[in-house]
Amino acid sequence: MDNRTGEMQVFLRVVEAGSFSEAARLLRMTPSTISKLIARLEGRLGVRLLERSTRRLSLTAEGQIYYERGKSLLSEFDEVERELSLGAASTGGTVRVNASVAFGVLGLEPLLPDFWGAYPNIVVDLSLSDEIVDLYLDRTDVAFRVGSLPDSSMMARRIGSARRKIVAAPAYLEKHGIPVSVDDLTRHNCLGFNFRRSAPVWPLKESGRIVDRAVNGSLLANNGETVRRLAIAGVGLARMGDYHARDDLAAGRLVEVLADTVPEDEEHIHALYLGGARMPQRVRAFLDFVCPRLQAFLQH
Repeated sequence: MDNRTGEMQVFLRVVEAGSFSEAARLLRMTPSTISKLIARLEGRLGVRLLERSTRRLSLTAEGQIYYERGKSLLSEFDEVERELSLGAASTGGTVRVNASVAFGVLGLEPLLPDFWGAYPNIVVDLSLSDEIVDLYLDRTDVAFRVGSLPDSSMMARRIGSARRKIVAAPAYLEKHGIPVSVDDLTRHNCLGFNFRRSAPVWPLKESGRIVDRAVNGSLLANNGETVRRLAIAGVGLARMGDYHARDDLAAGRLVEVLADTVPEDEEHIHALYLGGARMPQRVRAFLDFVCPRLQAFLQH
């Protein structure tokens, strides 16, 4: 019978106990049995996991990897069994989530109270930033990305798309005039962004073709919510997603301009995550709950 899980448990206990004899005492086994199990494990893997000396044990590089991955796998195994035996409400742990400021505030945050109603033991570690994070380096479980996706080994669920609009406050347009052509942008204050992936251009229709038109303004911000608030304050024109400006357009705080010059300027939104088939249950539960609701939010 395959007992790799048992061998893994013994290995973890040896590492945490610091010696074969102490692990044997805790597991109620003999030190020689422990030693044989570790030797069999190393023989099957074809690598040395532990460096042995008369004073202490130390992990090899391969042993460190096996320890960290094994601890994660056994934790996930326990989590699956606990959920199946006690139901969804028992699913626990922390889900680290990253989203842009606007998408997080308007789309994701309103879903969290109902999510915790269904999964009260899951902690959502939410970071909002318009900068692109590295899921591996930042230990992020789920990242909601707006725009094109890079080629990678990460998994993705498509949430929907957002159409960009150029908007301004009525007070700004009353003072500076309504732009009616692409050339008019040269005399308007166009609010922009300062993060690395941004460019000081807006794609617009000009003479029957789409061009990236350079724009300038008095603001460069690191998030869309700051740009939205200053557009409402009458500072200048802003280019933002329709879901972001939706409530302000309905209330008259912002109005759309140059609608006939804006092409099908859409950006897709995806949920990126790691794990695939080995995805922790807490992450799977989070994605299954929020993704269909975020799709409905974008289609509203």
